[in-house]
Amino acid sequence: MKVAYYPGCSLHGTAEEYDESTQMVCEALGIELKELDDWSCCGATSAHCTNDKLSVALAARNLALAEKGQHKTLTVPCSACFQRLKAADYRMREDKQLAGEIVSLIEMPYAGNIEVLQIIQILAQPEIVEKIRVSVKKPLKDLKSVCYYGCLTVRPPKVTKVGDYEDPMYMDVLMETVGADNRFWSYKTECCSGGLAMARSDITKRLSGVLLTMADEADAECVVVSCPMCHANLDTRQNALLAEGKIPRKMPILYVTELLALAMGIKEVGALWSKHLVDPRPLLSSKGLA
Repeated sequence: MKVAYYPGCSLHGTAEEYDESTQMVCEALGIELKELDDWSCCGATSAHCTNDKLSVALAARNLALAEKGQHKTLTVPCSACFQRLKAADYRMREDKQLAGEIVSLIEMPYAGNIEVLQIIQILAQPEIVEKIRVSVKKPLKDLKSVCYYGCLTVRPPKVTKVGDYEDPMYMDVLMETVGADNRFWSYKTECCSGGLAMARSDITKRLSGVLLTMADEADAECVVVSCPMCHANLDTRQNALLAEGKIPRKMPILYVTELLALAMGIKEVGALWSKHLVDPRPLLSSKGLA
């Protein structure tokens, strides 16, 4: 399988471990990721609040680059980037006048022939799941996890085209495939406040505290994510939340691709644990996984 790859700004900065583990897993599974030449910021998370037309143009430029490269599928690990690219594609399909204006702005044609998929939608395809199943060398048995999707991968459904947007199962299927003790909880698509982390840190801290408390109630030992923004909010707030007595304990926040790489026996993933503020190594070592 060969797909175009849009890492976005976060995966080349604060979420390098997500990019590196995604590359590791896809290479091991025979998925060839072709990073878009000359890709640019998609405008997440503030462009759409600043200038509507610019927000569409920023994302549409990357869609046009993928189409120019004769790709049919563009995969996007970051949920915020995924949301902006899907929204731009949707709006240009629905509004031909806007599409014409955007094409003029970006000075590239766009015919709408690109399928935009979040990386977990690629990895959860049945044929890929089977490849993962036979690649498992270190089952994540006894690792109690909850999968947290957040808002942007699934909503609004008319844009994302995710069928079960209240109870998505992409990561759940992947975690169960590699042997994790995946726990049921009803907060998998609740908001962590996303891009409000700087402007309204009080909201971010409160919502992150609720999610971490509910993960603890589900008897989870870690939270599995597929969004750099969700990861940052949940990973960086825990010291303050614990000091204020707002959460019962600290809990590692891990990218789904990191855990897939671990289960598949990809040794290089061990170098990524130090990038987390809540160190996952004590938990993983207690399970014989690190």
